[in-house]
Amino acid sequence: MKINKIDHICIAVKNLDQARKVWEPVLGKTGPDDTYIDEPEKIKVARYWIGEVGFELMESLTPEGEVAKFIEKKGEGVMVVSLNVDNTRDAMAELEEKDYPFIGGARPFRDGEFAFIHPKKMNGVLLELIDDNGSEFKK
Repeated sequence: MKINKIDHICIAVKNLDQARKVWEPVLGKTGPDDTYIDEPEKIKVARYWIGEVGFELMESLTPEGEVAKFIEKKGEGVMVVSLNVDNTRDAMAELEEKDYPFIGGARPFRDGEFAFIHPKKMNGVLLELIDDNGSEFKK
């Protein structure tokens, strides 16, 4: 399996507007390069491009969302590291043969798909594989 790059890093936050005020001066930004709501994942996201890597602040839309559960258990902080691959399903098949457990299956995102490897296998890190290049959203 070939990893093209680190695609993005996600920070779980309680309040997206407050987090933006903290992070944007450090990132040298006056606003996000991309914003979106992902209803199936129950998140609101502000994405910033740092070179070729996305840096995301994520707020849960509901108390039952995975981001809210993460914050309740571990506090705000790094929740996801995402690796860009050519094809998510091919990467999953290769890793499943090597006993890497996935949480659910491949999920749609814009022009691609993503999948999560269970953090118990990855030293506590929720690792995402994604094949969406997101280039049309870069500024």
